[in-house]
Amino acid sequence: MTGPYPVRVEADLDEPLSRWLWLVKWLLAIPHYLVLAVLWFVYPFVGLCAFFAILFTARYPRSLFEYTVGVLRWSWRVQYYGYAALGTDRYPPFTFGDVPSYPARLQVDYPGRLSRGLVLVKWWLLALPHLIIVGFFVGGGSWMAGRDDWGGFWWAAGGLVGILVLIAGVVLLFTGRYPRPVFDFVLGMDRWTLRVAAYVSLLTDAYPPFRMDLGGSEPALPPPPPSPLAGPTTTAEPQGWTPGRVAGAIGGAVVLLVSTGLLTGGAALLWADRGRRDADGYVTGSATFATSSPALVSDSIDLSGTGPDPATLLGTVRIGATASDPAKPVFVGVGTTDRVMDYLAGTEYTTATDLSGRGAQTLHPGSAVAVPPSDAQIWTTESAGPGTQSVTWPAQAGGWTVVVMNADGSDGVSARVDAGATAPALPWLATGVLAVGVLFFAGGVALIWMSARAAARRAPPSFAAG
Repeated sequence: MTGPYPVRVEADLDEPLSRWLWLVKWLLAIPHYLVLAVLWFVYPFVGLCAFFAILFTARYPRSLFEYTVGVLRWSWRVQYYGYAALGTDRYPPFTFGDVPSYPARLQVDYPGRLSRGLVLVKWWLLALPHLIIVGFFVGGGSWMAGRDDWGGFWWAAGGLVGILVLIAGVVLLFTGRYPRPVFDFVLGMDRWTLRVAAYVSLLTDAYPPFRMDLGGSEPALPPPPPSPLAGPTTTAEPQGWTPGRVAGAIGGAVVLLVSTGLLTGGAALLWADRGRRDADGYVTGSATFATSSPALVSDSIDLSGTGPDPATLLGTVRIGATASDPAKPVFVGVGTTDRVMDYLAGTEYTTATDLSGRGAQTLHPGSAVAVPPSDAQIWTTESAGPGTQSVTWPAQAGGWTVVVMNADGSDGVSARVDAGATAPALPWLATGVLAVGVLFFAGGVALIWMSARAAARRAPPSFAAG
C-alpha cells in the first residue's frame, strides 16, 4: 500500500463506562438486531446485483454501494456498543449514514472503476487466506454468508474476539476500567475483519493488508515518495503480493492439492494392476460371509452406464465361492437382476453390499426357497458342487446380481467369496491418471514459483534527467 487503505475503521474508547450495563446490552440492542436481520437478509441480493454490474460495467452502482456500506457501518456501531468491543455506552443511532460524533466509525472510499476479472475470484479465492484468519478471530467463519453470526454482525459471540471482550467485561465489572491493551488488540481484530468484509463484498479491489493495526485509530500515512531528482526511483510495476500474484499462489496450491489426489489414485490403480493380479490375470478381492438365510445376494451390479462395451473396461469377470464346510455343496450363479428378484420373491435372503466383509448386510424376511437354485433355469452362468465353484462371463451391459447358496437351497450359507476381473484397461487408466497428476503437480509448482518470484523481484532503478 502506497496510501491509506480505502476501508477505514476507527473507534474511541468512550470512558467512563458503566460497570454493569454490558450485562444487559444484548437486551437493549434487540431493536437494532431486528432491523439488521432484515437488512442482512437483503444484503446478499444487493451483492449479487453489484457482482453482475461490476462484471459488465466495471462500476459498483452508487445506490447499491451506499446500501452495502450503510449496513456494514450500522452493524459496526451496534457491535461496538455490544459484544465486539463494549467500547461505548452510547446507544447506536438508527441510520445508514456516517455519524462523526459516534465513537465507532466506518468509511469506505467509493471506487471509480473495479476490475471485471477480479470480481470473479476475489470474494472467495483471493480472500481465502484472510477468511481463515478472520474465522479464528470471530469463530467459525460463518459471518461471510450473511447468516446470524455476521448477518447481524454478532460475530463476537465466539472466537478470540469474544474471549477477550468477555475478559474486558469482567475486569470492567470489578474495577470500573476497560483494559487498554485488550481494547487495542480487539480493535485490531475488528478492523481486520471489517476490511475483509468490505473486500469480500466487492467494495474495493485493494487487497487487505496482512497486518494487525492495533488501537482505535487508523495507522498514520506513510511518508511521501522521494523526488525523482533525488536519485533512483522504482518503476510503476507493482511490488510485493498483489491480488494477481496472491491468486496465482493460491491457484497453484489448489492445483497441487488436486495433483496429490490424482497421484494417489494413479498409484492405487497401478498397485491394483501389479499387486492384485493372480496367475490367471484376474484382479481379485475376497471376503468370508455367513448368514442364516438360504441365499447370499449381491447388490445389483449396473453396467449400463459404463459405455457400449463394458468388456473394454472389465474384460472377463470371475466369481468363485468356497463353502466353509468342505462336505457341503455350494452354488454360485449370475443372472439378470429382474429374474433373480423374481426367483427370490417371498424367500428369505441376505444382501451384502461389498466384498470387504465389513459392509452392511441386510436380511430380507421370507420363507424357505421354493426351488433349488440349479433347477431355477434363470442363470446366465452357474456352477454347483463341493469345494470351490467358480463362474466366468464376459462383462455385458445391463443389471446383474450374484447369488451364493447351498446347492440344495437349505438355510445357513457360510462361504468365502472371490470376485475378479481381467480389467484390460486398468494399466492404461493408471498410467493416464499418474500422467495427469504429474502435469498438475508441475503446473502447481510453476504457479507458486512464478508468483513468489514476481513478488520478490525488485524493480530495476531508473533515473530522471536533472
